[in-house]
Amino acid sequence: MGYPRAKSLLLGAVILALFVVIGSIVGEYLFGSWIAGLAIALGLSLALNLVTYFACDRIILWSSRAQIVTPEEAPRLGRAVAALAPQFGLVAPRLAILPTQTPNAFATGRNERHALIAVTEGLLRLMNDRELTAVLAHEMAHIKDRDILVMTFAATLAGAISYAAQMVFFSMFFGGSGSGRSGVNPLVLILAVVTAPIAAILVQLAISRSRELRADEVGARLLGDPGALADALEKLERSNQARPINVGSPAHAGLYIVNPFRGGSLTRLFSTHPPIEERIRRLRAMAADTTYRPAIRSPVYPRSAGTPPAGW
Repeated sequence: MGYPRAKSLLLGAVILALFVVIGSIVGEYLFGSWIAGLAIALGLSLALNLVTYFACDRIILWSSRAQIVTPEEAPRLGRAVAALAPQFGLVAPRLAILPTQTPNAFATGRNERHALIAVTEGLLRLMNDRELTAVLAHEMAHIKDRDILVMTFAATLAGAISYAAQMVFFSMFFGGSGSGRSGVNPLVLILAVVTAPIAAILVQLAISRSRELRADEVGARLLGDPGALADALEKLERSNQARPINVGSPAHAGLYIVNPFRGGSLTRLFSTHPPIEERIRRLRAMAADTTYRPAIRSPVYPRSAGTPPAGW
């Protein structure tokens, strides 16, 4: 088990523990039963996130104004995806193109049968075939590892913690009678209501960052060319800093291969992605490792030739 996957499991356990603790406190305060608090908070969050999970591809396509394309309509993209999919044990996902010149890409869909990979017009213009293939391999790794399911789990528990805290806040604000039935220390209650949602969000973001590192590793290792993704990430970071993306919602930032929306330095704490320098460093180290052996014997493009010939 790789470090990023182990980290994701550990963080998942942390957010689950947070949910149990805050749900128990809230349930005891409002209903005199910790089970009731857990059940109501989880039910509210689960209903919302189930809708998001099953409709995630349609929601983000609509918000980003992406257009579904066939392999024939985007032959360069179609050829690369068709060549990569069998190497990952996947069926070729649907394809979409975003109408923006800022280079970026994302994968979505609840499972491999409903998977979709979207790239921007800018990505197709900026990347050579070697770099484009590396970006697509990264997105294939997200599909292979069912990251949409993982992130939906994290979002459900984080949402449940937030709902539980809101229930206590409104009960206290409107003078609810819950405190009269509970032996919960008011200071402990206030501390839990304020800190638990923030902690849950930070853990959720940490899971997202861990999944990005794992997708880098899995995609680069299966493709057999870590340097290609490192080169692509350098180009992506420069371009997205110079010209942030102008379509889509910041709520979907975590889906993209690099963060397409920019903010101040404080946003680093709440970043959905690990530092780009760390990602590139890991990939360069993998490429320089003389003991490294790619998982794919024959890469899907001629590695020794560098940039594949036109028309590949």
